[in-house]
Amino acid sequence: MVLPCFGISQVKNVVSADRIFAKPDKNAEFEKALSAHAQKYHTGNWKWRVFEIVSGPDAHGYHITEGPNSWTSLDTRGDISKEHTADWDKNVAPLMTEKGSSSYGVFNDELSNVQLTDYADNIVIVHTFLKPGQIDKFKEELKKLKAAWVAGNESVAVYEAFASGPPQINIVYRLKNGLKELEKDYRKPTKEIFETANGAGSWDAYLKVYADCVDSRWSEMLKFRADLSSK
Repeated sequence: MVLPCFGISQVKNVVSADRIFAKPDKNAEFEKALSAHAQKYHTGNWKWRVFEIVSGPDAHGYHITEGPNSWTSLDTRGDISKEHTADWDKNVAPLMTEKGSSSYGVFNDELSNVQLTDYADNIVIVHTFLKPGQIDKFKEELKKLKAAWVAGNESVAVYEAFASGPPQINIVYRLKNGLKELEKDYRKPTKEIFETANGAGSWDAYLKVYADCVDSRWSEMLKFRADLSSK
């Protein structure tokens, strides 16, 4: 009885994300320092994937993801070395603005149609904020949307924010074939794909539930920066 429970508790499905911003006149120095820090101090479980934020309210910032890990591994990580902290404080932090944020996201494999680590270099994140008490209802609707992603051959990862502000689900469209996936004629219209997967009239029904559950949303495009990430 103990071993299965222990195995479940060790699922590596937690990703931490930090958003940081370089001072306008220090961008080249900042990228050099960030790259050196990531490659020296973030290896193994603590690897970094660094994205440049291309559009949206955080455009020109950097989105750093660490993991995936389990909550237990995060709990037993221990103190970061003094050398690690000193490198950040001396070489990276002075080149940053005060703007920034930190959050945790838990990968939902039931709602996603791609494996957590099946990454893409170009992604679109839709930040979806739910009304109080509506998250479970919305997740049921996302199962229908997942069927449409499968039908449309899209690669989509779904994360639930944890202890990181208001109730939020992040839908991450991984553009495995690049930005050409955004072309108008690359896929059939969303409504047509959705109703192919879920039946006639299902799209309008989905939009009604969406309007009832969602408080607000916004989206952005990000590009993976291998040169700034862990090796």
